[in-house]
Amino acid sequence: MSSITLSRSNLWVARAAWRRTAIVFCHILWRDIWVTLKEWQAFIGITFVQPVMMLLIFGWLMPRLGQLQSSYSLLLIPGTIAMVILLTAMQSVSFPLIIDFGYTKEIEDRLLAPIPVAWVGLAKMTFAAVRGLAAGILLGSLAYLFLIHGQHLGAFHWPLLFLVATLTAFCGAAAGLGLGTLVKPANLSLVFSIVITPLGFIGCVFYPWKQLDDIPWLQVLTCLNPITYGSEGFRAGMTPATPHMSVSLVLLGQVISLLALSYFGLTGFLRKAVS
Repeated sequence: MSSITLSRSNLWVARAAWRRTAIVFCHILWRDIWVTLKEWQAFIGITFVQPVMMLLIFGWLMPRLGQLQSSYSLLLIPGTIAMVILLTAMQSVSFPLIIDFGYTKEIEDRLLAPIPVAWVGLAKMTFAAVRGLAAGILLGSLAYLFLIHGQHLGAFHWPLLFLVATLTAFCGAAAGLGLGTLVKPANLSLVFSIVITPLGFIGCVFYPWKQLDDIPWLQVLTCLNPITYGSEGFRAGMTPATPHMSVSLVLLGQVISLLALSYFGLTGFLRKAVS
């Protein structure tokens, strides 16, 4: 009887600990979201100026002038949405984390929360992923209303789009968590110029992965970029008639990317937090 009572007591303690951890996790997450809601103008400006101008020029103006085919916007929009989701998530956690660890030391308040340190890193990742998803939804809505509304594309594959968007957002958040603990504040602009530019240009944003069959070395190189799988996944879900990577390969690439980047991000965060 005593052993049964002891096991029930341990189970109750474990449940109470999980409940406390979940509550603290949600409070940390909500605080970051609330700050973003209060500063929504800055979020809109930082996130949308470049991609909206890119869609406007390459997706509307140049096809209208006859410099590009009118169907090019159907190739560009999915890649642009994937790029915005991943880069927004990455920047949403990396920039503040570099400053917190480098100058303000604000991260120390979070590390004093009564939850494991890894959960603080997961909260940072989740918040960044939420921002990335919000950016993708807003940009996708604008692109649909002004560029592809009225075109006969067929029904969107919403479950696939949601899954691809979520995995893309968490890949960006995990990468940002790792960079935020690795980069010194003095090297911030240099590192992100080196990292972000290749991610955008070799992530199949401007061209489908299938059309690289004649350039096998570049086709292989793009597979190392998580934006590639997001771009191709959105093409499969939004414009399935255009050339795109198979859905199974997209999801496999995203899962592998997420596992590798999460390991990179969380181990870097734990190492930096403990030190």
